[in-house]
Amino acid sequence: MNSKPHQPDKVWNLRQHAQQSPQRVVVSCDDKSLTYGELESLANKMARYFRSRGLFRGDHIALLIGNCPEMLAVVWGAWRAGLYITPMSTSLTLTELTYMVSDCDAKLVIVDVALGETSLQLASQLNTEELQFASVGGATPNCTDLNAILSTISDQPIQDESPGALMMYTSGTTGYPKGVIRPLPDASQVATPAFAADLITLFGMGGNEVRYLSTQPLYHAAALRFALAVTAGGGYVRIMPRFHAKKALTLLESDQITHSQWVPVMFQRLMGLPENLRKAFHAPKHRCAIHGAAPCSVSLKQDMIEWWGPIFLEYYSGSEGVGLSMIDSHEAQKHPGSVGRVVKGKLHVVENPDSTTELPPGQVGMLFFSGIAPFQYYKEPGKTAGRTHVNGWQTLGDLGHVDIDGYVYLSDRLDDMIISGGVNVYPQEIEKIISEVSGVDDCAVVGISNAEFGERPVAFVVPESAHSPASLIDRVRKHCEKHLERIKRPDRFELIVKLPRTPTGKLLRKQLRNYI
Repeated sequence: MNSKPHQPDKVWNLRQHAQQSPQRVVVSCDDKSLTYGELESLANKMARYFRSRGLFRGDHIALLIGNCPEMLAVVWGAWRAGLYITPMSTSLTLTELTYMVSDCDAKLVIVDVALGETSLQLASQLNTEELQFASVGGATPNCTDLNAILSTISDQPIQDESPGALMMYTSGTTGYPKGVIRPLPDASQVATPAFAADLITLFGMGGNEVRYLSTQPLYHAAALRFALAVTAGGGYVRIMPRFHAKKALTLLESDQITHSQWVPVMFQRLMGLPENLRKAFHAPKHRCAIHGAAPCSVSLKQDMIEWWGPIFLEYYSGSEGVGLSMIDSHEAQKHPGSVGRVVKGKLHVVENPDSTTELPPGQVGMLFFSGIAPFQYYKEPGKTAGRTHVNGWQTLGDLGHVDIDGYVYLSDRLDDMIISGGVNVYPQEIEKIISEVSGVDDCAVVGISNAEFGERPVAFVVPESAHSPASLIDRVRKHCEKHLERIKRPDRFELIVKLPRTPTGKLLRKQLRNYI
């Protein structure tokens, strides 16, 4: 893996590259492309449009846009107008979208023309006298057609530019999603945008030699921030409209990609491609494959390293942005299962939010971070307090430990932990054992109520098609008996065709509980 970090004091911004190389292509998606000059022009037009609609510093907008170059222009324009920007998943239900638009106090919703019917339904659920709608990609009922109106707007910067911020929502895997908010930067601040600064510094995403493949939906925090960081850093972004394993390999080769980003479920799809395709793959420019968002098994990562080489860089963080750890391929082979050492913030492992005694290496506890500007869950002080330590440290809600060398190992999500007979049982520990069994394609463990023990684990197993389900369950059960103490062994093993996950690979355990 070769991704050199950059000096943290340099200011990176889209405008400087637009002035220096206006004709250079900055972003492509299918047959759509924008040059740096065009992206700069659109961003300025968007900022002026926001002002014309009465939106000023500190106001909120919501975005329901698929993967397209215009998404980056909208965000850059909103950032320059000092707005809070909330991207929403295009796969959310009407109920979920209504909740999010209302909760984030959006004054404007920008909708992809392909989702025009959804915008009509959404408008019917909300107060349209106060809430405005606009569309990208063409005209649709009840929306201002941005393509038409932007053609009449000046592309000069607004006079009162000031930095805005992303207000991402958590994935809502354990309940309604929560908006993560911090105060806006100082209005006069001249610096690399906050959404790009640490990614350029830590992941080496700055420079015109960077050619980045964006494989995920841009409404996802990491996907959006990395794409924006590359445009701030002077590189090139290739956006996939949707992930397709074979197409991803083709783009890595044809676009001479240097950097890419993935989630583990994509690695599974790549490894499932025919052997002749995998053997023929050759992308010598590809030097950094970044992944995170969900746990990656040791065996899957090793398979990918053997195929692509030691170019993998895993990170551990979250929408709350309270800390970040990283581990490269060489470290991962020496410390299998680790998510690396902390490179942003300071880690504290404690028993609970009120404990001031930090736990020694090897002992599992709650992972808190200090040294980062604190976040709040928007309009949710109680939930913010639930993620805040008595000393002011904050957590992503994960349990884990560090080893003597400072490498972090995750045990589980606090919200996912099963308490059985007074014993803490971690689903990820059980899932790791089950995934070792030949014929298991995927697996997940959840807790269900039990009169005697309070909770007991139940395992869901996705079989590989070539294996007999009955024989597979028998082998999984015997493997658990051999490697797990009795209290941790699942009471039941359920076969399932596919696990419910978000588009970014996060497991939806609450949906699994509904299957029982």
